[in-house]
Amino acid sequence: MTDASPTGQTADFDAMARDIAEVPAVEVIVTVAVNLMSAAAVKAGLTEEGDAHKDLDEARKLIHALAGLLDASTTEISSFHAAPLRDGLKSLQLAFREASLVPDEPGQGPGEKYTGPVFG
Repeated sequence: MTDASPTGQTADFDAMARDIAEVPAVEVIVTVAVNLMSAAAVKAGLTEEGDAHKDLDEARKLIHALAGLLDASTTEISSFHAAPLRDGLKSLQLAFREASLVPDEPGQGPGEKYTGPVFG
């Protein structure tokens, strides 16, 4: 394997690695959380297109992953960052519960393993 390719992919990867190295871990965690939150909102049908992209099975997975990330990073990110993310997570969990034809039992909804039961 060579260090450089004709397309410059190795140089692009090196530049990307340098950029990532300069980003604090908290920013990476928050960015991933926001991406999970945004994707879950789309899959839960909370965008302007509504039902066009609604897929509650996918939303469940994304909400669960978001809850796990926030639970695991609680001691790593400040409450300044964590509080709005937790609020967003709760809003997604409530929206998921409302959108479900057969709502989960309290404590059994997406991410509630990490957050505890979510009530409206």
